[in-house]
Amino acid sequence: MVIGAGIVGCAIAYELARRGASVRIVDDRPAGMGATQASAGVLAPYIEAPDEGPLLQLTTRSLALFDTFVARVRSASGMPVTYQRTGTLDVAMDDETMQRLRTTALALASRGVAAEILDARTAQALEPQLNGDLLGGLLIPSHGFVGATELTCALAAAARRHGAQLVQGGRVERISRRNGDLLVVTDHESLTSNGVVLAAGSWSGQIAIEGTAARVPVRPVRGQLLHLAWNGPLLGRVIWSDRCYLVPWQDGTLLVGATVEDAGFDERTTAAGVRDLIEAACDLVPHAWTASVVAARAGLRPASADELPVIGASGVIPNMMYATGHYRNGVLLSPLTAELVADAMLENRMDPLLAATSPQRFRDV
Repeated sequence: MVIGAGIVGCAIAYELARRGASVRIVDDRPAGMGATQASAGVLAPYIEAPDEGPLLQLTTRSLALFDTFVARVRSASGMPVTYQRTGTLDVAMDDETMQRLRTTALALASRGVAAEILDARTAQALEPQLNGDLLGGLLIPSHGFVGATELTCALAAAARRHGAQLVQGGRVERISRRNGDLLVVTDHESLTSNGVVLAAGSWSGQIAIEGTAARVPVRPVRGQLLHLAWNGPLLGRVIWSDRCYLVPWQDGTLLVGATVEDAGFDERTTAAGVRDLIEAACDLVPHAWTASVVAARAGLRPASADELPVIGASGVIPNMMYATGHYRNGVLLSPLTAELVADAMLENRMDPLLAATSPQRFRDV
């Protein structure tokens, strides 16, 4: 049983089901309607995790899976999934940022990663609508984006085609042991399973686990996202700055993200968040002042205490694994997380990366 129908939960359910496991997905919302629906789907490990360490290892390894992952999900579900690897352009508007981009470019070159520092003229030739005051930018061709909600819905459909069931309508409150199985108690019913994956995002720490008072330390971080109707020439790739990022869609719309707010479990969009995103987008690309607002969305990203994902076996409940705490990288890490969990649960194969993501690095959960 997989608790959580966000992109991570649906990816795990699909991977388990396609390998022959009997799977149920449990959530109180439809697939992809939590944090996933407010994600722009940017795939940019060298921006999100520029420094050496476990997060960079996880995100770069997961990015390498994406071509095959998306192709397989499209085929298995019969559904379209927007996916482009047109790169990112990280833009500098001041000297400090420009120096940071140069340092990042040198680090990437030492790892054999293709990246190019652009001066202001070259950056504007590549993306003519950028602010004329920019100093330059860093182009990383291997980056891209995916339609996060489309991918999640396709994963859910592909899982169902492999026999998985989506149990919708109840929020999970407690997990306990019963006669060698696991009992999952929701606010509507009780379900039994011989194995559980806890992938409930920001709500993972709200679920009681038999045998411990401890909860996995995951907190919600609100991110607001704007969807704009664009007119005129489209941007050619994801544009990134210190204040926002812009994701151009082929239908002529633009996603602008994303705020980072400690707002508890408040999932509302706010006037302040919308204003900040509009101002940041228009400072980066002045033509955005002519765009119209299609929608504003908010989601709660699950952040762990050290901002690394929590993937690994429970130390308290046998046959239970955590897959949560992905923070800003849930979409990017979904294929790798699914692979790591399925390998561990179905083949008892523990990838070395699980040492860095183990829930036991916090306390006995």
